[in-house]
Amino acid sequence: MKGWMYILLYSDDSYYTGSTNNLQRRILQHQKGEGANHTCKRLPLKLIYYEEYEQVYFAFYREKQIQGWSRKKKEALINGVPELLPKLAIAYRDVRNNLD
Repeated sequence: MKGWMYILLYSDDSYYTGSTNNLQRRILQHQKGEGANHTCKRLPLKLIYYEEYEQVYFAFYREKQIQGWSRKKKEALINGVPELLPKLAIAYRDVRNNLD
């Protein structure tokens, strides 16, 4: 069964990363405020990025990967500049290490 990983932009400028086996239905659920608590408090929303996979578990894996990313790294993906991802990952790791 196909799957999608998607990123939504909410009215408060926050991102939501999710995965589903039916992208259209899931976006409609988000627009109705159903599902995640993050959703109903931040409407309206806009679908700004998605990836399609042959199996939904690949989309779920990708969702979990991206949920751990910094905002700048997510924006590099959304804006189509994947060459920035390694540099941003190192910068994010350095910042986190300095907080410990």
